[in-house]
Amino acid sequence: MRDSSTGSTARPSGPTEPDRPSRPSRRTVLAATAGITAALAAGPRAHAADARPGTDKALRALISRMTLEEKVGQLFVMRVYGHSATAPDQADIDANLTEIGVRTAAELIAKYRVGGIIYFAWAHNTRDPHQIADLSNGIQRASLEQPRGLPLLISTDQEHGIVARVGKPATLFPGAMALGAGGSRADARTVGRISGAELRAIGISQDYSPDADVNVNPANPVIGVRSFGADPDAVAGLVAAEVKGYQSSGVAATAKHFPGHGDTAVDSHFGFPVITHSRELWSALDAVPFRAAIRAGIDSIMTAHIMVPALDPAGDPATLSHPILTGILRGELGYDGVVVTDSLGMEGVRTKYGDDRVPVLALKAGVDQLLNPPDLSVAWNAVLNAVRGGELTEARLDESILRILRLKAKHGLLGDPYVRDAGVDRVVGIPSHLRAADRIAERTTTLLVNKDGLLPLSRRRTPRVLVVGADPASPSLSDGPPTTVLAGALTELGFTATALSTGTAPSAATIAKAVTAAAGADAVVVGTYNLTATGSQKTLVERLLATGVPVIAVALRNPYDVALLPGVGACLASYSWTDVEVRAAARVIAGRVDPRGRLPVVVRRADDPAQVLYPIGYGLTY
Repeated sequence: MRDSSTGSTARPSGPTEPDRPSRPSRRTVLAATAGITAALAAGPRAHAADARPGTDKALRALISRMTLEEKVGQLFVMRVYGHSATAPDQADIDANLTEIGVRTAAELIAKYRVGGIIYFAWAHNTRDPHQIADLSNGIQRASLEQPRGLPLLISTDQEHGIVARVGKPATLFPGAMALGAGGSRADARTVGRISGAELRAIGISQDYSPDADVNVNPANPVIGVRSFGADPDAVAGLVAAEVKGYQSSGVAATAKHFPGHGDTAVDSHFGFPVITHSRELWSALDAVPFRAAIRAGIDSIMTAHIMVPALDPAGDPATLSHPILTGILRGELGYDGVVVTDSLGMEGVRTKYGDDRVPVLALKAGVDQLLNPPDLSVAWNAVLNAVRGGELTEARLDESILRILRLKAKHGLLGDPYVRDAGVDRVVGIPSHLRAADRIAERTTTLLVNKDGLLPLSRRRTPRVLVVGADPASPSLSDGPPTTVLAGALTELGFTATALSTGTAPSAATIAKAVTAAAGADAVVVGTYNLTATGSQKTLVERLLATGVPVIAVALRNPYDVALLPGVGACLASYSWTDVEVRAAARVIAGRVDPRGRLPVVVRRADDPAQVLYPIGYGLTY
């Protein structure tokens, strides 16, 4: 089992067996939703206006007809393995049996009546757009066939950049820090609008994006380039813009990770971070983007598994903190939308309490959706028993279910939750969307060093280019490793470019091979990935510099790499190693476009972190 916030490469899987029909007939849709429509209109002595689908009175009528077990199920959003709701591959059936005790998504829904399902690439949910649409339809059909069945909120982490669950041929955009470097709210809104339209076309109705954390800690191992930057006002503007974009396309956006995960050196997937900000600093820094998201009408907010003693001295993670979620988020900030936990399988929320206590305490704190518990049976029964034993009231569950149903009604799921093949073809990965992604990426690439005007490279003076460096696995099912993509892009631009992958920890033999190859090149482009002062990536760059061949570095993730590269002739930050950003960097290197990005974070000197090397807003151009 893996959590909702980290990427992973899926293992190979067999041919798709879609849940047909992928284009439900009008009769199928009407039959499947007839029970909902009848329930919405059937409140005792209800006036017609009061019973309109989506009104609170109509939604409360739905809730009143639920069994306690169905109410508990509505609170859970769960992972499930497989590309099909009813006919997954045998390996995925085995994984489901091991982790959840069911064979398929349809069985999961029938047993637990969950209110949502989250898609992952590693769970084999997201092979291609038509398969995803078929899976979504199969999930909705399985739920609507149950007594009093309701459509599900289908969610995923499509942040773009280094976290993307739906890959090509869907449109992939630059991630948050790249957009922070571009500084354009219009571009952020475009990303939300187009990405939202493509997600909705394949049946995904809730996206766990944008990241509203203000990343002020260069050592942050979990947020980093997933944040728009270190300036709270700039982050707030981009968060609000992306929220409006997503929600204009009918997808619920989710601001995360409240109350703010941007200043930690501990990854909450594996530990329990403590944020030592004062209440005043939190209000002036971390809270600013969340306030902006709330003003923008954000549909859902995700909690963080972090301790913030200034906000709650009890030592509980924010996910389980009544003072933070009910006192601050709902009370002080006035938020009455859906609150969803980060994955309950993460260590940060499991350190202090057992898996049976976590979901109960989260609900008592003010949470509405319980995301991806490590053992659904334990969590589901814990909530059920807490109600039966009086620790939780059924009325408390009803509060959360009402918020969840409001969200489903707002985005049209109570009327027709199905998607159609024609919509996939009309929307997903179409040329205008791909062009928009390219143009946005070109506005994000940041030039930090350019000694003696080394860039742009000239095809006449430096025709032979060697591309070396780190090749982390693609976070977005893209064309290939970044050295290959970069070399291919430079070749298309008229250079003779050769790729040589040296990895994130090159050996002495690999470094020697790169040095030998550099002897036949007019310039070397080296992709760096989270450099350290003593790592062999830095040794590689130093050995390449010693050859006398001009060296251009591209920081493929964190822009902080530039502080450890004092000798390079040029350095660019791409903020991710996805195709769209790597190819934009190639066009900047070749002079096809001018660099326009500006640092959205502070880069400090490696030898004296108290000194600023490059401030927010720094960036060169041609």
